[in-house]
Amino acid sequence: MMSFQAVIFDLDGLLIDSESLYHKVAFEMTAELGKTLTEATIAKQMGRSPIESLEIYRRDLGIEHLTAQELVNIRHERMIREFRENLVPMPSAMEMIQGLHGRVRMAISTGAPRELVEIASQRLGLNGYFEHIQTSDGLKLGKPNPEIYLLTVKALRLRPKECIVLEDSSNGIVSAHRAGCFVIAVPNEHTRKQDFSCADEKAVNLNEAWEIIKRMIR
Repeated sequence: MMSFQAVIFDLDGLLIDSESLYHKVAFEMTAELGKTLTEATIAKQMGRSPIESLEIYRRDLGIEHLTAQELVNIRHERMIREFRENLVPMPSAMEMIQGLHGRVRMAISTGAPRELVEIASQRLGLNGYFEHIQTSDGLKLGKPNPEIYLLTVKALRLRPKECIVLEDSSNGIVSAHRAGCFVIAVPNEHTRKQDFSCADEKAVNLNEAWEIIKRMIR
């Protein structure tokens, strides 16, 4: 059996219930712009860096009077408010983190900007559990590019094959797979119809993922 040394978590939609907040803000913005947003566009945005995500949004919706960076700024300010007021953990997320703490090294690789990650960490008590948190700040390419996971693995001074990754979206799973990590898909209500074919395992929720991981890190 492979000796796994670390578990790397995505954040949005996996550990924190932020996808519903992103959906809320996205549809509010879209209504104000007089456009129509589809789930297909949202799926393409998932896991990507903020600027990549809003470039997709701008292109798909045919927005010409605002730049992608201006859209990033608008969404960011609204997401700060939502994170501060309405953010909650995904079911069983904290129990899993606490159960793994001290048994295996842990890190986060997220397409979210550092400011939102810090708000989430403070609000939900995530500080102290993770050896490394890789945000979208400074990334050249977001998920599905493997850069974010390669950087995380490098920061942990491990090899990709020594790391288990938990992801909820197709973009994230492809990113971790391309990096060479062992990938467990844990889809949520917004991602269940996406393609998880390159995941090594698939769990219906974090409880099931936790059981898979316990067998792998004995």
